Amino acid sequence: MIVGGGHVGFYVALRLQRRLAREIRNHEVALTLIDDQPYMTYQPFLPEAAAGNLEPRHVVVPLRRVLRRVRILTGVVTEIDHRAHRITMDPAGGGHREVEYDMVVVAPGSISKLLPIPGLADCGIGFKTIGEAIALRNHVLSRLEIADSADSDEVRRRALNFVFVGAGFSGVEALAELEDMARDACRYFPTIDTADLRWVLVEATDHILPEVGPEMGRWTLDHLRERGIEIKLETLLKTAENGHVVLSDGTEFDTDTLVWTAGVKPHPLVAATDLPTDERGRLKATAFLTVEGLRDAFTAGDSAAVPDLTKPGEFCAPNAQHAVRQAHVMADNIVASVRDRPLRPYRHAYAGSVASLGLHDGVAQVYGMKVRGLPAWVMHRTYHLSRVPTLNRKVRVVADWTLAVFFPRETIPLGTLHHPREEFELAAQEPRVKQEATAGSPR
Repeated sequence: MIVGGGHVGFYVALRLQRRLAREIRNHEVALTLIDDQPYMTYQPFLPEAAAGNLEPRHVVVPLRRVLRRVRILTGVVTEIDHRAHRITMDPAGGGHREVEYDMVVVAPGSISKLLPIPGLADCGIGFKTIGEAIALRNHVLSRLEIADSADSDEVRRRALNFVFVGAGFSGVEALAELEDMARDACRYFPTIDTADLRWVLVEATDHILPEVGPEMGRWTLDHLRERGIEIKLETLLKTAENGHVVLSDGTEFDTDTLVWTAGVKPHPLVAATDLPTDERGRLKATAFLTVEGLRDAFTAGDSAAVPDLTKPGEFCAPNAQHAVRQAHVMADNIVASVRDRPLRPYRHAYAGSVASLGLHDGVAQVYGMKVRGLPAWVMHRTYHLSRVPTLNRKVRVVADWTLAVFFPRETIPLGTLHHPREEFELAAQEPRVKQEATAGSPR
C-alpha cells in the first residue's frame, strides 16, 4: 500500500511495477496507491506553468496511464492503523472505506505552514499545487485587466501591488516567473507601464534562496532588485486583513495578491497514524527508509525525518532531489524485503540547485560550480527535462518550449475556469426575473 502520489509515492510505484513484474503476474504481489488526485505533479515546473511557458496539463503525470500494474484509489486517507495493518479513507465519491495491507509506504508529502497572521487565511494563496499555479496566473493577469479598466487610482494601485512572503525556492521562482510574465503582458495594456507594477518579496531572514549558496543568493538579490522588485529582508508580515498589508518595518499598503511560500510542514495525516514521529511532527525514519522500529512500514520525502548519512546528525532536506532518489532506494528495499534480501541505506550528497528567474534568466550552483543568467536558465531546463517522468511528458514539454521560440506566450486570464457555472446561473435567473416582473405588473 502506497499512501501519497507525489514524488516519493509515484516513483516508488513506478519502480516496483517494473521490479516486481513477475510477482505481480503470478498474483504474489498486489500494489495499491491512494491519493486525493489522480495525477502526480512535477512541482519544479509549477513556476513555468504559472507564467504560461508550459501547458499546465504537461506538468502533471496521469497515474492510471503510467502505473498500469498498480491499483489506483482516489480519495483522502484519514487514518493509518499500522497495528491492525488497516487504512481508513474517504473515497472521492463519498462515504468511508477500510483497506487492509501487508506493507505500507507512508509518503503524503507536506502542506503550507501557515502562521496565525490576521487576514492571511482569508486572502492568501499558496504555491504547491497545479490548481494554485493556474489560479495565480489567472489572478495576476486579471489584475492587469482591472487596473487598465479602472478610473480610480486607489483601485489601480491595489490591483498592481503583488506581495510574496518567503524567499526560498518556491517564492523566488514563482515571483520571478510571474513578474516576467506580467512585464511582458504590459505591452497589451495602453494605460499600464511596467513601472506601475509593484512586486514585493518579504523574507524573515537576512538572505534569499539559500538553496544556491550565499554567493549566488546575494547575486540573485541584487539581480531581482535591478529588475525593480522590492525585497525586504529581516521583515515579517504582521497583518493582511481585507488585503491591507502591514509589515514589521512599518510599511503599509493595499493589495489583491498575497502569495504565501514561507515554509512547509508534514501532512496532517502523519498525526492520524500510530507510527512514531519526532518533535516536528515528521515520521521517524531509518537510513534504510523504514519507519523506526518497523520492517513492514516505509517512509520518505517531506513528511519523514530521514537521516543524512553525508552529514551525521542532520536530516535530508525536504526537496524533490532527495525525494526522487529516496524513492528509488525505497523501492529497491521493498523488493529486497519481499525476496528476503538485505536492505541498503540511503546516502546522497546534495548536488546543488538550479532556479529559473524568468525567460532566459536563472541561477545555479551545482557541484560547487556557480552559474547565472542564460547558462543557468539552460541548465535549469535541461536538468528538469531529464527528470520529468515519462517520454510522453518530455516530448510535450519540449514542444511547448519550441513553440514559445516562434510565438509569444498567451497572456489571457481565464478566471471563469474557477466559476464555471456563473454564466449558467445567470441564464437561469433571467426567466425568473421576467416571471416576477410579469406577475407584479397591472393587468
